[in-house]
Amino acid sequence: MRDGRSVVGPETRDPQGIAMSDTHQPFPPLPDLSDEERVARARVAFEELRTRHSCRAFTDAPVPREVIEYAIRAAGTAPSGANHQPWHFAVIGSAENKRAIREAAEAEERRFYGDDGDNPKASEEWLEALAPIGTDASKPFLETAPWLIACFAQRTGGIEEDGQTQNYYVNESVGIACGMLIATLHEAGLATLTHTPSPMGFLRDLCGRPSNEKPLMIVVVGHAAEDATVPEHALKKKPLEQISSWL
Repeated sequence: MRDGRSVVGPETRDPQGIAMSDTHQPFPPLPDLSDEERVARARVAFEELRTRHSCRAFTDAPVPREVIEYAIRAAGTAPSGANHQPWHFAVIGSAENKRAIREAAEAEERRFYGDDGDNPKASEEWLEALAPIGTDASKPFLETAPWLIACFAQRTGGIEEDGQTQNYYVNESVGIACGMLIATLHEAGLATLTHTPSPMGFLRDLCGRPSNEKPLMIVVVGHAAEDATVPEHALKKKPLEQISSWL
C-alpha cells in the first residue's frame, strides 16, 4: 500500500530505479514550480491560444508531413473512456483526393444553403447566425491547403480495434483529442479550420473507413494566405465571468 493505493503484482524497477508493478507505473513527474511560475505558464498558454482563429484562406505552401504526424501523436495522448482511444485521423494530401472531398463537401453545402434550387436544409435562424461569419457553399480551401485531416469517432473497436468491443464516452474523447490536435498545430505556427459539412458520410467512403466509424470533422491545415481575414464577429469572446462559475 502506497499513499492509500494498492500496488498489484510483484514490484520491479525501471532503468531509472523507479518502482513499478505488473499493472501500474508511477505517475510521471511534473515540473516543481512555484505558484507564480504556474500562473505565468498558464498566462503564456492562454496568450498563445487566444491568437488561434479559424482560417478560410490558405496558401498551397507545403507543410512537412512530420509536423502532422507529431500533431496526431499529441492528439493520441488525449484521455479517453476506458483508454479505448476511439479515434482515427485520415490525412489527405493528394490533389486528387482533396478535390474529391471538396466536390462532395460542396454538394452537401449547396443543399445546406439552398444553392441547389431547393429549400435550404438549414433553418432561417441558423443561416442568420452564420451571416456575420460570411460563409457560403464554396470551400476552395479544401483543395488549396496542403493537408486535410478527417477525424473519425469509433463507436466500437476497443484498444485492439477489433470492430466489436464497445467504446465509451466516444464523442467526449474524440472532442478532447481534436482540441489537442488543433492546439499542437497552432503551436507549430500553422493555420487551421474545422469544417463540418452535414451529413459527412461521404468522408467514410472517400477515406476507406469502416462502418463503425463516424466522421466528426475535417481539420484543414496550412499557411494562412496574405489576404486571409478574421470576421470581427469571431473576435468576440465571452469574458471569464460569463463562462465560469466558482462554487
